[in-house]
Amino acid sequence: ECTETRDQPKNKERALARLRTYIYDKEHQKYVDDIANRRKTLVSTGDRSAKIRTYNFPQGRVTDHRIGMTVYDLPGFMGGNIQPMIDALTVAENAEKMKENEL
Repeated sequence: ECTETRDQPKNKERALARLRTYIYDKEHQKYVDDIANRRKTLVSTGDRSAKIRTYNFPQGRVTDHRIGMTVYDLPGFMGGNIQPMIDALTVAENAEKMKENEL
């Protein structure tokens, strides 16, 4: 509703312009919120309690806490033999994507 002037066509134009702006702002806010939600799922909180990977030198093991995998070859892992961990992370990521697509 817009009654700024006595001319009905001008009032209608102004009302439609306001409506267009309102709808655009709502859709843009949904888009921005969706991006923010996706970004939050990709980034950890940064707390010290949020473990990603633990390197235990006395016991010679590497544990990735996101997927619960432990490798007992720390010297090899530090030397570049990380393919088993990459493969496990890829499998876990694919499983998660499949689970999302089922919903």
